[in-house]
Amino acid sequence: MISRRALLAAPLTLAAAGGAQAGVPLAATPIARLDASWWKARHEAKLAELKGARPELVWLGDSITQNFEHLGLQPWEKFRPVWNRYYGAMGALNLGFKGDATSHLLWRLRHGEVAGIAPRAAVILIGANNLGRLHWSAEDTVAGIAAVVAETRHLLPATRVLLLGVLPCDRGPWVEQTTREINAALAARSWGEAVRYQDVGGLFIADGKLDLRLFYDPRLTPPEPALHPTSQGMEMIAKAIAPTLAQLMS
Repeated sequence: MISRRALLAAPLTLAAAGGAQAGVPLAATPIARLDASWWKARHEAKLAELKGARPELVWLGDSITQNFEHLGLQPWEKFRPVWNRYYGAMGALNLGFKGDATSHLLWRLRHGEVAGIAPRAAVILIGANNLGRLHWSAEDTVAGIAAVVAETRHLLPATRVLLLGVLPCDRGPWVEQTTREINAALAARSWGEAVRYQDVGGLFIADGKLDLRLFYDPRLTPPEPALHPTSQGMEMIAKAIAPTLAQLMS
């Protein structure tokens, strides 16, 4: 598994020579990570996967989404069976990239990652990495998430969108508070009939505290702050959003 510290340490490359437009935060500006060889290779692989593909569902996100492709030895890292159980029959497409912030997903969308497909629904789960090394504010992150939703709707006009709130984690008081602010702003925003917002963060709270048993980071060597749900946690999310997805795809 690629170290999350290494991924987040990779430098950012602005997609355009002029950088961010005036008044537009970096979180809402397309930024590539082509300097990271694995990221470039994955982007190219996903473009190749799109050829001839007809997915009914696409997931857009970061490592939390990419983990659905992983099949580890331990029960808590058997993600792929969960994906197959809930989304296999849909020919679903996984567009999760480890370490990506809203800006990186926006770049990928604008560079062909949903070209030539027309899924019935798209699930967007993005924003956690805005709060890591980048340390972008709640306001900027909401702008970035809104830009991702708008771009998805622009490129996939017949696709309905399920936007998920940023998941809770154990990365300190600032991240905890900023996550709450982001999700409150997303919940209060008017998204239109084609977009549904759902906050599944409560699944990971027990007795008012983060349930660390549902995250695999503390099990790593060395242990890391809880951020990524286990396969059991991801199945809880899949179950929770299943009724909403069924409505969107009906």
